[in-house]
Amino acid sequence: MSSFVERLKSEFKEAKKLSWWSSWAGVFIGCTLMCAGFVYFINPYNIVPGGVYGASIVLHNLFPAIQVGTFGYFFDIPLLILSVVLLGAKLGARTIVAAMSTPLIMNILSVVSYPTTEALQALDPSLLLGGCIDMSNHLMLTTLMGGVLIGIGCGIVVKNDATTGGSDIVAMIMQKYTHIRFSNGVLLVDALVVLFGLLVIGFGIGGDAGTLQQPSWHLSFYSLIAIFVSSRVLAYVINGAKDDKIIFVISDHEMRDLHNFILKELERTATRIKSSGLYSNNEKEMLFIVVNRREANIIKHIIKEVDPRAFVVMTDAYETYGEGWKPLPSANEIQPE
Repeated sequence: MSSFVERLKSEFKEAKKLSWWSSWAGVFIGCTLMCAGFVYFINPYNIVPGGVYGASIVLHNLFPAIQVGTFGYFFDIPLLILSVVLLGAKLGARTIVAAMSTPLIMNILSVVSYPTTEALQALDPSLLLGGCIDMSNHLMLTTLMGGVLIGIGCGIVVKNDATTGGSDIVAMIMQKYTHIRFSNGVLLVDALVVLFGLLVIGFGIGGDAGTLQQPSWHLSFYSLIAIFVSSRVLAYVINGAKDDKIIFVISDHEMRDLHNFILKELERTATRIKSSGLYSNNEKEMLFIVVNRREANIIKHIIKEVDPRAFVVMTDAYETYGEGWKPLPSANEIQPE
């Protein structure tokens, strides 16, 4: 094979070596982005975007001396234990690290962003970073920015095979024991959190909403917008960057070099399908291959080197199960949809 293909093989091997480090880096980057969305665009305005940290924002209004991130520990640790006891879940190292580091990162960002303890407890947006990003009069913009950052951060964490825990665990428990669909369970949990926020913040049980110019109960509508935006961005980040590819390759001759590359370099396999041309009746080799997005780009270059006249069809694979991919779900397994 040409030096170009050899260089591609070398680059692919190096990419595999870096994948472990990049995966861990992705977890911390995702957690940091998610925390930034809360600290700078959600928490100071008492927007309650559902989930663990939405409930934490509400509780912070009742107990301002305890920071939002700290309340996150109060929820996450028991929920992780419940997931093991009730769901039999096997918590991966990345999930544990993500769930434990997210509240810490949120608290650190909060401490360094407010000048005094009083401002930190009040989450006063006029004092956040010296007031340079005070968006008290632009609640729609801050809601959108917060939802986008939270969705991107959470999506990056999920892409790297981790989760921050939280209300997803409650929804899974509800699915298993009450047979409520996971998506409906998440919606129910978020609705209860928003209702909690409406009672505490909107109707003044936890005090007023600071310097905001609109009635406090309006914040519940912004909370619903934040939930919708973050969920849509999360879905886009995951599905837009993680979908697998199906490749059909048809050639007039046996592609030995492509076989070797798939088996030895990609460490995958493919299916050879007996085929013939409808017009010519000549026998052809057809390969059916499933690869990820990065591997798909490399495969195209290899095919061109092996047989520039090959007929290639590439399409998206929504989900892939089997050896080397996800295992087929069992009847009792909790599924996200």
